[in-house]
Amino acid sequence: MKKILALFVGLVLFTNSLKADEGMWLPQLLGEQVYADMVKKGLKLTKEQLYSINKASMKDAIIIFGGGCTGEIVSKEGLVFTNHHCGYGAIAAASTVEHNYLDDGFWAKTKNEEIYAKGVPAKFLMRIEDVSEKVNEKLKGLPKEEVPVKLNGIMNEISKKAIEGMNANFTEARVASFFKDNQFLLFVYEVYKDVRLVGTPPQSIGKFGGDTDNWEWPRHTGDFSIFRVYMSKDGKPADYNADNVPFKPTYFLPVSIKGLKDGDYTMIYGYPGGTSRYETSYGVKIKTDIENPTLVDLRDMRLKYMLEEMKKDTKIKLQLASSYAQIANYWKFFDGESKQLLKYKVYEQKQQNEKDFTTWAKGKPDYENIFTAIEKTYVEWTPYAKHRMFIREGILASPLLSFASNLMALDAAYKKPGVKPEEIATLCKQLKTACDRFIDDENIASDRNILASVIQMFYNQVDAGQLPKAEYDRIKSKYGDLSKTETYKALANDVFTNTVFLSKDKAAAFFDKPDTAALHKDPAYLLASAFLNNYSNNYMKYFTEFTNKNTILNRAYLKGYMEMNKGKIFYPDANFTMRVSYGAVKSYSPKDAVKYSHVCTLKGMMDKYKPGDYEFDLPKKQLDLVAAKDYGQYKDVALNDIVVGFITTNDITGGNSGSPVINGKGELVGLAFDGNYEALSHKITFDKDLNRTICLDVRYMSVSYTHLRAHETKANLVC
Repeated sequence: MKKILALFVGLVLFTNSLKADEGMWLPQLLGEQVYADMVKKGLKLTKEQLYSINKASMKDAIIIFGGGCTGEIVSKEGLVFTNHHCGYGAIAAASTVEHNYLDDGFWAKTKNEEIYAKGVPAKFLMRIEDVSEKVNEKLKGLPKEEVPVKLNGIMNEISKKAIEGMNANFTEARVASFFKDNQFLLFVYEVYKDVRLVGTPPQSIGKFGGDTDNWEWPRHTGDFSIFRVYMSKDGKPADYNADNVPFKPTYFLPVSIKGLKDGDYTMIYGYPGGTSRYETSYGVKIKTDIENPTLVDLRDMRLKYMLEEMKKDTKIKLQLASSYAQIANYWKFFDGESKQLLKYKVYEQKQQNEKDFTTWAKGKPDYENIFTAIEKTYVEWTPYAKHRMFIREGILASPLLSFASNLMALDAAYKKPGVKPEEIATLCKQLKTACDRFIDDENIASDRNILASVIQMFYNQVDAGQLPKAEYDRIKSKYGDLSKTETYKALANDVFTNTVFLSKDKAAAFFDKPDTAALHKDPAYLLASAFLNNYSNNYMKYFTEFTNKNTILNRAYLKGYMEMNKGKIFYPDANFTMRVSYGAVKSYSPKDAVKYSHVCTLKGMMDKYKPGDYEFDLPKKQLDLVAAKDYGQYKDVALNDIVVGFITTNDITGGNSGSPVINGKGELVGLAFDGNYEALSHKITFDKDLNRTICLDVRYMSVSYTHLRAHETKANLVC
């Protein structure tokens, strides 16, 4: 009877952990139970087809695209699919007023017309190694308070050693932490730096719906762009060269245009950026009370001033487009995250989990006082949390103040005993290059308003005892009453008029003959350094203490939590390492009397269409396509329409943008590009009923390519 009971408990734990489509699993460590559940739900592939060390497998088609997205290889000549918003920076950089690829789209007629995407690498995973023993051996004997201080250095040392003797220009290694520093894995990547833009729809399709529809379902956004990876003629990664040839993959994803039904199996491969599913109730509370509201307010202000200028001039729109899109995306996310965390009482759920843990931990010295200590760390840090957010999302969010903060390194170098002239010269050369780049990107009108508002908001919202008092006294003395907006406008006008770092000639003269006295008189440097020195000298130490203590306590908590739940299957938090999630196409009901279909169509797009609107306009070729209904093989027969997007229950997060949505046979059927507003608490908790991934249907991508490309040849994308 005891054996039967034990087996039953194990099955209950297994069922509880897999009853929803929760989990971003490491594909090389799926385990028999998880794999069996995937097969039960519709997977037709072997584990080795998903991930193999010795043979070509699906993992070889999945890449890190650029700095924070996923892409997939879909042809024998290195063609890459990813999201439009992932390629947005490259598209904007390739655009000019005369050739505005953001507004007009771009389709290369031949490979010779493909445009080099400077600074956009494609990274392929070569191998993974468990280095937990190596890390723990180096941590052995250290006092526990020194572990978080030494850990990053140890991980970096192992990473560097892993690629000794390899070409460092085209190879990267990274040790990543799992389960709150209870496991460590080494990831080695091959980096291809010649990536070229092949095609993109106009942003009226690629960003259709804009900020209004962002994180919303139904969603009618054609969020795709197409690139190609190139290699040297001898088949190796290389810098850009006109003589390079298309990359020859060991594996690429086949494309299916058969479509999906409600309930069909789906799998998503990619690089989810970060989750905190094991966060404590204290972490949730500081996020909803302080961090998210502060971030949302500051980003709201920045977006307002940027949009004002973007609407005035196409050149400015191109200049600010990429930054605006990045800021806006997570402005709405963090606003929604707070609302969902509060609505679904995640704080209270976490509290109950911690109460259960504390009961279990009684009499266990390693665990019984963990939450007393965690509470203390948050009580000590919370008074300074808003200040830190204002530094990150306010002071350093002004492009001018952000650049000026870099000059603090020059100031520090001059104070360094025995500093050599060549050290100063090298630093000045680097700063001059950064300054030139900053000036090229700077939009003075919007940044001037941002700077003025940030300094005023800082004064009004940060604890008065934490303000840089001397600096606000100076502002009051020189510009006027600190309660008036005009004071901060006068300050900003002075800074932008008199700083030398908005003129390439003046900046070059300064860096040729650097002078600390002149630096200390520059109004931009004076302002930036006053705020940053105040924070770093007086308050950063509290954040460091908080982070280090919390790291130690969370490591112990998660270790204990897993002991408490022996037999349960755990997946690690996302940390921008390769993962696979599985689920199904599924409609949902977010509230009473409302049910959302699993698909949306071109008809729905036309219902939203508003001629001339900033977010809901459409190009003429798209209107012609809908009028003609010339959908060919891409039409969904049951709907007699084109499916634009569909939703699945897959578990994803930021970084999964551009990830392939794959059916049970291993075929590409769509691109993941967003989550739904009702489940924006997904970084901290997975909602089994409401969580949905919004996906672009590959059939809409195909018909868009065929009908919207610049030349008239009706090429078939899926071939």
